[in-house]
This record gives sequence, C-alpha cells and structure tokens, in this order.
Amino acid sequence: MRIGIEAQRLFRKRKHGIEFVAIELIKNLQILDKRNQYFIFVKPDDDNTCVSETENFKIIEIKAPTYPIWEQLALPHIVRKMKCDVLHCTSNTAPIYPKLPVIVTLHDIIYLEKSFLNIIRSKGTNYQRFGNIYRRIIVPGIVKSAKRIITVSEFEKKRIIDFFGLSSEANKVVSIYNGVSKHFKKIENTSELEQVKKRYGLPDDFILFLGNTDPKKNTANVLKAYAAFLMSYPGKIDLVILDYDTEQLAQQLDEIGLGELTENIHLTGYVVNNDLPAIYSLSKLFLYPSLRESFGIPLLEAMCCGTPVITSNTSSMPEVAGDAAFFVNPEESSEITEAIVKLNRNNELRNELIQKGYTRSAEFSWEKMARNVLKIYESIKN
Repeated sequence: MRIGIEAQRLFRKRKHGIEFVAIELIKNLQILDKRNQYFIFVKPDDDNTCVSETENFKIIEIKAPTYPIWEQLALPHIVRKMKCDVLHCTSNTAPIYPKLPVIVTLHDIIYLEKSFLNIIRSKGTNYQRFGNIYRRIIVPGIVKSAKRIITVSEFEKKRIIDFFGLSSEANKVVSIYNGVSKHFKKIENTSELEQVKKRYGLPDDFILFLGNTDPKKNTANVLKAYAAFLMSYPGKIDLVILDYDTEQLAQQLDEIGLGELTENIHLTGYVVNNDLPAIYSLSKLFLYPSLRESFGIPLLEAMCCGTPVITSNTSSMPEVAGDAAFFVNPEESSEITEAIVKLNRNNELRNELIQKGYTRSAEFSWEKMARNVLKIYESIKN
C-alpha cells in the first residue's frame, strides 16, 4: 500500500499534544512496518529533525500561505501525485474532496458542542477561536465521507457516535488509546534536576499545573483552589504553571479578584518536551482538573515520573487514570483545594497513588497505538 499521513504541524518548534501523537505514530510505524510505502506530508518549519526519512518513509514538505489552503488545495494535489491508496489525517480535519479513502483522527469534538457565539466569546486566543470555527465548518462533512474515524478514548467515541447519529454504523468509529513516551520516567539524577530547575527558575517546593489559554483547562478554578490552599496550609508551596504568560495570568487573576496571588506563582513559559520529566519529578503533585478532555496524555506522563495526580471525575479522565489518581469535581474549587491539602498531609495516600500511577501508566504505549492504527490502514485495503 501507498499510505499518506497528514502531519502538517509536525515541524513546528513549539509542539503540543497532537504533534507528539503524530511523531510517535510515525516513529513506531517506521519500526513496525517495513512493507508499505509511506508519505508524510508536512509544512516547512523550524524543527525538521524530529522525524527522519527511512527506506519506506518519505517526508514531503508542502508550502501554502494558510492552513485551509494547505489542507483543502495543496494536500489533495500532492496526495494524488504520490498515488496514495489511503490518506490518514491526524489532527481533526481533512480535505473535503480528497478523491481517495480517508481515515481521520478526531481527538475530540469539543468545538462542535459549543455555539458559534460561545466560540467567538471564548477566552482562548484568536488562533484557537479560528481553529475551532474552521473545524466546526469542516468536520461534519468529513465524518460522513471518511472511511474510518479514529478517536482516543471510549468516552470520545460515544460522544462522536451520539453527536453525529452514527449508531447504525458505529463500527466506523474506532477508539485507540494514546501512549506515553519512554523518556517520561522518574528522574533521580540530581545534576539533571538542578539544571532543569535553574533553566526555568523553579522554586524548591511547588505544585505543577499545565495551564494554557484554552478555557477547558479550568485555570480560574485552579487559581481559586490554590489561593484557598495557601490560607489553610502552613508553609510555602508555590504554584508552577506551564505554557502561560504574565499578561494572561494578570488578566485571569484580576477577573477572579486574586491579584495578590502573583508572588506565589511561577510561570515557565513553553517547556521543551525533554525537560518535562525533570519538572514532573521535582513537583510535589500534578493538577489536571480539566473541564473536558478526550484523553489526557499529561496524566500518564506525571504517573510515569512518580508524581501524584489530581484530576477530574468527568469525561475521559477516569477512563485513562483508572484507580491511580485523586478525582475531584472540576467545577468545585473547594474539592480541588481539599485534594491538594490531603495529598500534602497524607504520605500514605501519596505513596499509594504514586505506586498505582506507575502500574497504570505502564498499560499505555505508542507501539500498541501504532499497531492498532496499522490494522486500520490494512483494513482499508481489504
């Protein structure tokens, strides 16, 4: 087979979840499949070393001024030129008129569950709002025309089937779990830990929160919970927030009336993926009380690094975390506070969650994910 994989943002310097999923898929397929011919379609960008060509994997850079033009015009043209038998689009959208069988990975359909008005009023960035509107326009047609739809949890699979009324063709939607990269492990090397600590100016004791401007990350409730924790717990434990900037934090704190909290919060900015294991290892616990997730790879990353996890009792998070996390209602900041206090005071509970985290995270691997995706490719041939 001649298999095309859309990985438009693969070479971007600042990668996030979807890009790492595509990287791991490609790298593991390169190990598993020496028979089929692959064409990886990307946009030229700064980091062109994250994936390399092999004998049966060719990387093709496609230039286009905007993402819609890249995806809807340039990509179908090159796919036809390469005579692909199937195209796998890895990041929620796909060409409307591909003229060949398409497999699309729908990581989530959160943007379809909101009205246009709510998207426009969203506190996310303009880039996030535009992306959500574009997906909202494109995805319903793609779901109808796609040969198969891959999603990342049973929770999201049910959401997709229910939303699009696919119960009569439910086998069109396949749930394949994400994995966790092998470099996520407890870092014991004090020199490495000190280097990362110095690089990001990290405090001695801190709680870790993976923020960003996406409203689903529940930043306001996390900040309220942390403020209440400071009032009820003796000693100084800072809050470290990844992927957030000073202006965003100031605006958020001003909106919830907690401007004085600034001195207890440390912002790292964007953290390169290879530094994350050390940061997880240095943190006392990891906060991930999102309002909605389709999977939640950071849950597994933290568990691999021996970090106790607080997460939500909603959407996919119980499915992924199993019995290895402290669950809270993300809408109730008081529950988040209570969980933080308990995990700081109860060492027995901390150790129990750490050990369960090691066991739970070991159940997920990118190799397993790639094997299951390869089965989908080969089912199209048949």
